[in-house]
Amino acid sequence: MPMQRGSRFWILGVLCLPALLLCACSDQPAAEAGAATGPEPARVSVMTVRPQAVTLYDELPGRVSAFRTAEIRAQVSGIIQKKLFEEGRFVDADTPLFQIDPAPFLADVDAAAAVLARAEAERVNAKAKFERARSLSEQKITSDEALNNATTILAQAKASVEEARANLDRRKLELSNATIRSPISGTIGQSFMTEGGLASSSAATPLAVVQQIDQVYVDVRQSSVSLESLRDTASESGSGDLEELPVGIRTITGKPYDHAGRVLFSDISVDSATGSLGLRIVVPNPDKQLLPGMFIRTMVPRKVYSAALLVPQEAVTRDLAGKPQLIIVGKDKTGTRRTVELGPVIDGKYLVKSGLAPGETIVVLGLERVQNGQPLETSPSQPSTTTES
Repeated sequence: MPMQRGSRFWILGVLCLPALLLCACSDQPAAEAGAATGPEPARVSVMTVRPQAVTLYDELPGRVSAFRTAEIRAQVSGIIQKKLFEEGRFVDADTPLFQIDPAPFLADVDAAAAVLARAEAERVNAKAKFERARSLSEQKITSDEALNNATTILAQAKASVEEARANLDRRKLELSNATIRSPISGTIGQSFMTEGGLASSSAATPLAVVQQIDQVYVDVRQSSVSLESLRDTASESGSGDLEELPVGIRTITGKPYDHAGRVLFSDISVDSATGSLGLRIVVPNPDKQLLPGMFIRTMVPRKVYSAALLVPQEAVTRDLAGKPQLIIVGKDKTGTRRTVELGPVIDGKYLVKSGLAPGETIVVLGLERVQNGQPLETSPSQPSTTTES
């Protein structure tokens, strides 16, 4: 019985040996084929870096003020008869706004005219006496003293006429000032005086305020160092004049404003406590979107790059020392990590100062799948779109 069981195992082994040899022979070519083809390519998204002109801005808060402001004040005192405008409306220059009771001023004009008429009559009488005295003096009938007196009286009469005429002109001016007009074109605000109120030429409060806001001023504070960079930027752009540099504006909600401003002037003194100085920007405002007193943000250019290399932030990795790196795609379609020097972030992209040449291709997405020297299967990277809030 033992001999029969051993015989069975021996026969079973002989039968299985060819199958084991066949499996070993089939596995060896597969392993050799895998070693010959190498690792599979890593799928990545890439982009080719092209130089472009970009501007680096200082985002500064600013306060809007009217281009021109006119406080409407009475130049003569009197009772207001009429208010001749609607609050919040646009008024042209020289538009009547208030009418003060003109009756007292009309009476003053009539009285001044009567004084002028009397003075002119006295001048006519004085001239006749002077002519008679001069004729008698030539005939040696009267003394020279009489002629001198007649000459003096005539001169006084002429002076009285000029004084009366000047007084009449002043009374007419006061009558004209009884109608209060707008000195500028603009939007008129709230009226601080109504019909029946007493308008006084010495009042501290204006009757109303007219503001011209078809263009406005924006006043900002900027560091003196940034101002020097701004002047360098103006020189590099071919003009040393700051007024030719456009200034971007963002509205109170943070949205880009349709019209760019320009630098009007900068203060000549620096605040010793903060090291900053004032900068005034003039901005077109045809739609009256910017209102006096409003706080907005300005984008003042600090540096202009004529051929900047920008890369997406997601394309940048860091080594163990924290240095930034990019994966450069070579001509053989393999990726190589390269250390670069980064500048500021502009529009969500890094400015590359050094370590990258124009026309080189970098990996944007799929960085974690790339090893040095590994073949890459590339596809163009799609630019990310950001929605403005």
